[in-house]
Amino acid sequence: MSSEPDPVPMPDRRLVGPDVVRRLIATQFPQWAALPVRPVPVSGWDNQTFRLGDTMSVRLPTAAEYALAVAKEHHWLPVIAEQVPLPVPVPLAQGEPAEGFRFTWSVYAWIDGTPARTAAIGDRTAFAADVAGFLVALRQVDATGGPAPGLHNWFRGGPLSRYAPAARQAIGTLGDRIPREQVTAVLQAALEPTWDGRPVWFHGDIADGNLLVRDGTLAAVIDFGTCGVGDPACDLAIAWTMLTGESRAAFRDRLGADAATWARGRGWALWKALILLAGAVGDDDPAEAVEQNRILAEILGDRQVTGSPS
Repeated sequence: MSSEPDPVPMPDRRLVGPDVVRRLIATQFPQWAALPVRPVPVSGWDNQTFRLGDTMSVRLPTAAEYALAVAKEHHWLPVIAEQVPLPVPVPLAQGEPAEGFRFTWSVYAWIDGTPARTAAIGDRTAFAADVAGFLVALRQVDATGGPAPGLHNWFRGGPLSRYAPAARQAIGTLGDRIPREQVTAVLQAALEPTWDGRPVWFHGDIADGNLLVRDGTLAAVIDFGTCGVGDPACDLAIAWTMLTGESRAAFRDRLGADAATWARGRGWALWKALILLAGAVGDDDPAEAVEQNRILAEILGDRQVTGSPS
C-alpha cells in the first residue's frame, strides 16, 4: 500500500459569458446594474474575472473546488489588507448562486496595474526584494484560526509529497527530454526536509500574473484563492520561475530562507514546471515547452540548494 497522499483531484471547470454576469448583478446588486460588464484580457484559471464599471471587478469561480475559497477571502482579506505594505483585493460584496451559475461569487474593488508577466520592471533586484518584503509582512499576520491546507487551496502549505506522484508521472512522460537523474535528485531533496515551524500565512500562488506593476515597481498582490496558514515554502517558486542570479539572491536574503525551506520551495517550482512541460509536449505547444524548459534550466542550475546564498 502506498504511503503517499491521495493525488489532488482535477476540477470540473465551467465558464460563463458576460450576459450571465450582467443578470447576476442586476438581480442581486441592482445598484450596479447600469454599469458595463466586460471580460479582462487574461481571466485566470480558478476564477473568471470581469470588469464592472471602472472601479470594480466580478470574480466567479470556475469549479466547485475553487468556490471553496470565496468565504475564506471575504473573511480574511480585510484582515490581511490592514497589515501588509501593498494593496491586496478587498471584497465589496458576496453573490449567491443564481441565473444558472452554481457557486458563490464576489465583487471586488479594482486595483490598477499591469501583471508582472508583461510589465516593464525597472530594477528586477529591487522588485525581488519588494516581493520578499511583502511575504515577510504576510507571515507576520496573526495566523490564529486561519485556514489550514485543504481542498480550498489545493493543499498549499502542506507537504509537497501530495504532489510527488504527479511530478514522477511527468518525469516518466518526458523521458529523455529532460535530465532525469538531476530532476529526480532535486525532487528528492525537496521531499526530505520536513517543515516543523509554527503555521504562518502564505499566498500560495506568487506568480508573475498575480503581481501588479506600476511605474516599473511592485504595486499590488492579487488572487489570494490559494492562501492559507502552514508551510510558506510554496511562495518561493517565483525564485526560479521569474528571478535569476542577483534578483534571486536578493529575494532569498530578504526572505531569510534557510536551506530546508529553499529546497522545498525549489521542489514546488520543479513540480509545476514538470507538469506544465509534460502537458506542453502532449499538446504540441512549443512556446509553453520553451518557457518550462527555461524554468527547468534555472531550477537545475541553481547551486544555492544548501547553505546561505553567496
